Amino acid sequence: MEILDTNIPDVKILQPKVFGDERGFFMETFRDSWFRENVSDVHFLQDNHSKSSRGILRGLHFQTEQTQGKLVRVVSGEVFDVAVDLREGSPTFGQWAGTTLSAENGRQFWVPAGFAHGFLVTSESAEFVYKCTDYYHPQSEVSLRWDDPEVGIEWPITGGPSPQLSAKDQNGLSLTQVPKFLYDK
Repeated sequence: MEILDTNIPDVKILQPKVFGDERGFFMETFRDSWFRENVSDVHFLQDNHSKSSRGILRGLHFQTEQTQGKLVRVVSGEVFDVAVDLREGSPTFGQWAGTTLSAENGRQFWVPAGFAHGFLVTSESAEFVYKCTDYYHPQSEVSLRWDDPEVGIEWPITGGPSPQLSAKDQNGLSLTQVPKFLYDK
């Protein structure tokens, strides 16, 4: 697997090696020992799978308790995936990193704990799978506003309607309002 850096050193794009022929393809998507040695020394406790239609924007979510690192990928369709650094004192605090994940490119995105995470579906539909380093804790989930001008995410929205959001995400908080994490490096 190849590691691609982003503008935020702790956020990584992983490009698996794909072996294909006329019969189809094979790729290894996760190996615990390799991930812990090369990306982050974490353990994954929960896997999730969601399906969404074009124009759905989920996020930007994080938990203040049972904080989660997430290793995300798309198995059908395409999304624009984003991580926002919420670690106060970090040299990249308030900055975002984003990438296109698709079934075709096979890429994965590592979003460490201490980051808000979200994605916009850019294909007709997309199935999104992710590994989490802690269990879902709905009581402590917070939404950072997807269009906060202080963060300035450049979502790939061209013409057409605004993204479809859940009620929770419509009421997301600004960067100045959300709880922060301590930067520990």
